[in-house]
Amino acid sequence: MHTLLLRTSLFILLWWSISEGAGGWAIGLPVIALAVAASHFLQPSRQLRLRLRPLGVLRFTAFFLVQSLRAGFDVALRALRPRMRLAPALQEYRLQLPAGPARVFLADTMSLLPGTLSTELRDDCLCLHVLDARLPVEADLRQVEVRVADLFGLTLQG
Repeated sequence: MHTLLLRTSLFILLWWSISEGAGGWAIGLPVIALAVAASHFLQPSRQLRLRLRPLGVLRFTAFFLVQSLRAGFDVALRALRPRMRLAPALQEYRLQLPAGPARVFLADTMSLLPGTLSTELRDDCLCLHVLDARLPVEADLRQVEVRVADLFGLTLQG
């Protein structure tokens, strides 16, 4: 029951964030129900061993919102300028998070932040497509990695 509530809460939060709080619940609720069912089918409750720290969730949420606003503002400025300052590139990073769900969460989080898109997660390496390779993307990724470790109560390797 606890896992069902957690999954439902996470999908409701995800729907709210992608719909920008505007609603669309007539579509959202069936989508959320299907997502919960699919997640249960793909990852049964007995196999789900996530231990999220409540304080870590609050810290990560605040961090993510601030970073999303900051990065979104940067992307908007680039789009509105007649000459967009872009230097797209693929960059690979050696991860310090232990293998498991936290790495997948990190890759997904990086894809949600404007200006970066996770393209591949293999072994200890995350490959990102970045809009501007001149920006301190590696430092940003390390900061997100620290926050994800805090969220999951993990210690970074290396």
